[in-house]
Amino acid sequence: MVAAAAREIQDGEVVFVGMRLPLIAFVVAKRTHAPNAVGLFENGVVRTTPAPELIYTMADCPNILGATQCLEMMGVMALLSSGKVALGFLGSAEVDRYGNLNSTLVRKPGGGVVRLPGSGGACDIASLAHRFVAMIDHERHRLPERVSYMTSPGNGDGSANWRRKQGLPRGGPSAVITTRAVLRFDERGEAYVDTHHPLCSIEEVVANTGWNIKVGENVRPTPEPSEAELKAIRGYDHEGFWTA
Repeated sequence: MVAAAAREIQDGEVVFVGMRLPLIAFVVAKRTHAPNAVGLFENGVVRTTPAPELIYTMADCPNILGATQCLEMMGVMALLSSGKVALGFLGSAEVDRYGNLNSTLVRKPGGGVVRLPGSGGACDIASLAHRFVAMIDHERHRLPERVSYMTSPGNGDGSANWRRKQGLPRGGPSAVITTRAVLRFDERGEAYVDTHHPLCSIEEVVANTGWNIKVGENVRPTPEPSEAELKAIRGYDHEGFWTA
C-alpha cells in the first residue's frame, strides 16, 4: 500500500500528505522518484524534505524542525482553494462505487448509527485538490455500493459531469488503494479493479467488495516494492510503527 501510494506522487507536485501510511509514502516518493515534491500538513506545516525522524502526529516537534513554513491552517487551505494542490491523500470509514467518502457516521444493520470524527479537512481536499487518493481496509462493509453519508465528494451518483454540476471544477478520486488492490475510475466515475496485490486473487478482491465491481481489461498484479522503496520504508519507520 505504501509503495503504491508513493507512486501516485509525481515530481514537483504539492501534496496534502496526512498521517499514517501516506506519511511514509511521501518519504518513499521523496527518496526515489519525486525529490522535488512538497508536502502539506493540515495544521499548517509545509515541508520540502521529510521530517528528520518518524512523527506520530503532524504537530510533533520533528515535523516543525526544518519545515519550509509553519502557517495557520487557513494558509494551507488557501493553497487548495487557489488550485495549487495537485494531490491529497485521505482515509475513510467507507468508500463507495463512485469514490465518495464517509467519515461521519455508519448506519447499523439493525438500526441506529455509529458516529465518527467527521470531515476535518477531508471535504476541502476532496473538493479542491486536482485529484485525491483514498486508502482503506478492503472489506465489504468498508466498500459499500453507496456510503451511509457523503462526507467528502467523489463522483457523486456517477451521472455525467456530476462534480461540475455541484460547482467542483476540478478534482475527484484517481485511485483507492486498499489492503487487497488498487482501484481506479472509468469515464463514468465508477471504480474498477486495476491491480490486485500479490498473494491476493481477483476473486478475493471481488468477494470482499460491496457491489459487483468491474475488473479492468488489463488487470494485473500490483508491482511489488522495489529495493529502493523498501529501503526508504524500513529506514524511516524502522520499528514498524505505521507499517508493521
